[in-house]
Amino acid sequence: MMKTRLNFDCSVPSVFRSRWVVLFSSLVFGASSAVIAVAAESSQGGPATATVSLGDPSLTAGIPGDGPLTLEQAKRWLAQPENHAILDVRLPRGLDAATGNIYIPEDNPMTRAKIELGRQLYFDTRLSSDNTISCASCHVPEQGWGANTQFGVGVDGQTGNRNSPVSFNRILSRHQFHDGRAATLEEQAVGPIANPIEMGNTHEVCVQTLSSIPVYQLEFDHVFEDGLTIENVGRAIATFERSVVTGPAPYDYYAPLATFERTFADDLEYLDEEPELAEQYAKLKEDAAKNPMSESAIRGMELTFGKANCTACHAGANFTDEQFHNLGVGRDGEDPDLGRFVVTNEEKDRGAFKTPTMRNVADSGPYMHDGSQKTLEEVVEWYDKGGHPNPWLSDKMKVLKLTEGEKADLVAFMVEGLTSDFPVIETGRLPADQ
Repeated sequence: MMKTRLNFDCSVPSVFRSRWVVLFSSLVFGASSAVIAVAAESSQGGPATATVSLGDPSLTAGIPGDGPLTLEQAKRWLAQPENHAILDVRLPRGLDAATGNIYIPEDNPMTRAKIELGRQLYFDTRLSSDNTISCASCHVPEQGWGANTQFGVGVDGQTGNRNSPVSFNRILSRHQFHDGRAATLEEQAVGPIANPIEMGNTHEVCVQTLSSIPVYQLEFDHVFEDGLTIENVGRAIATFERSVVTGPAPYDYYAPLATFERTFADDLEYLDEEPELAEQYAKLKEDAAKNPMSESAIRGMELTFGKANCTACHAGANFTDEQFHNLGVGRDGEDPDLGRFVVTNEEKDRGAFKTPTMRNVADSGPYMHDGSQKTLEEVVEWYDKGGHPNPWLSDKMKVLKLTEGEKADLVAFMVEGLTSDFPVIETGRLPADQ
């Protein structure tokens, strides 16, 4: 049978050919590549807006200067109108396929000034009762924005019974915590402050402490109409956390190439007859070569979407369905954690916990809601056996019967294919006491 050639000259008008090229661009590069991004314009009399790409280091690099942030430095920076423009955000390559899942509450738009205020609060131990614990104590940038301990460690060395969830890519998530008990990131952000085994403070004392620091008082007055409140503390921290996203991973370069080659499997030799597609193909190959995955990782990618059934829950561009599932983890204990059930009181949620992202998962061990699995190899073994049987086990849990080689390939994909860079974050430049 004669192959379908890519020369549309005799059969398809050029306008349709152009539309096909654009359509395929959207398919393999993401919607943001097929559409020219235009800076948002403010409505007449409305607030100024600006279009930014999350991951831009200028969003999280802190107010310029050295040492503790002074009142004069903060005044000069806050006087710049661009720092108060409402941000129309774009996601990095790969993650941008989840643009439709972005959640920013209408009453808490993102601005540079709010991100900066939230950054300061995130790393400031003065939010805790004894000045020892910050958000970053349990969600550590150098530890994959989680903590390499089984449980988070709070004031006086206290620990709870759950592992610290990662705090990146939260812009794509609504319900927070392993059990989803916080309806928004804003609500989640202030929870640990008053938790007696985390920051051990009260919201009232936290606000009093911040109000005694002139830089914070100034910033809250500039960023929020009603100034310094515990609700605005949560809004600022949540805004900073929404700015922390994963960059493009090797998977994000290989997957479009694989899609292209599958789509045009019988026609690759004729690409020279369609210069635009040929140029796209060359660029895809170049990008994948600069961000390589091993053959083992590529096999692991295919298993992730196939036999291993990972994407039954780790779905979409962020590799999570943001839903709650019982995997049987901890169900054989004397007093098992009831998980989502405590929030909903629905029997189906007994022992169910939120699906974490697989992106940068190699950096954020130990794993599972209780931190009981120290390595990715242990995690793969758990899924391979179909979890621990119990009456509420998710119907997505199946015995996989993977070979030892397939298990190694899955780990290789997670380590090589889904690991990427985070934005540059200033962690130490905080407001001076006076």
